[in-house]
Amino acid sequence: MKLKALIVDDEYPARQELRFMLQEFKDVEVVGEATNAREALNLVSALDYTVLFLDINMPGMNGLELSRAIQKRPNPPFIIFVTAYEEYALQAFEVNAVDYLLKPFDEKRLRQAIDKVRRLVEQRQQQPATPEAGPGSDGKGRLNRLPVEKDGKTILLDQNDLIYACTQGDNVYLKTLNEQYLTRFTLKELENRLDPRVFFRCHRCYIVNLTRVREIVPFFNGTYTLIMADKQQSEVPVSRNQARKLKSLLGIN
Repeated sequence: MKLKALIVDDEYPARQELRFMLQEFKDVEVVGEATNAREALNLVSALDYTVLFLDINMPGMNGLELSRAIQKRPNPPFIIFVTAYEEYALQAFEVNAVDYLLKPFDEKRLRQAIDKVRRLVEQRQQQPATPEAGPGSDGKGRLNRLPVEKDGKTILLDQNDLIYACTQGDNVYLKTLNEQYLTRFTLKELENRLDPRVFFRCHRCYIVNLTRVREIVPFFNGTYTLIMADKQQSEVPVSRNQARKLKSLLGIN
């Protein structure tokens, strides 16, 4: 299957360089280029692209704003940000970016990003067809809710409200801004259920919502601590192995 790509960048040399690099990937076909958000929206409306390579700093609507507009469309293309500015990485994942490439990058780093798109395309194709995604769904016809327990009641928790999940003894808890809920899911079951573009297994005992990470603090021996955006500003550990994956995911060298 060909991955239909659209390159969105206001600088001609940057578009040409990326197009040249993408020639090495036989299953990627660049079928469009845009110099600004308006052009990109028109092209996305006319053709079902698989992936957008999107710059952030553009005149008029920037890449983050464009991404938010595109995500409102049914079955939106996957987005890989291509930029020289590292400070927008967390904001990029708030709009469900697949990856964040910092210029200049090499073919290996580009291949990692495209591999993520391939996996997500396979996941999308394996989802059973549904006539329409109803209210409260994740866009694929699945209910975007997690059953949790509180004071003897079962509550349906919106995944967007989940800041992190963790194990404590034999139990698994879900943390929101102000509350902590018990769930019957294991962390592995949660990992399979949650959107992989947003939720990351940073430690054997933790899954975090990347859009709710406030700070990334270096710890020791190549590990990190994440400061989360809940009321308590909880500290979540990142294991050494997962630290490498997190840095790659966020485009941090």
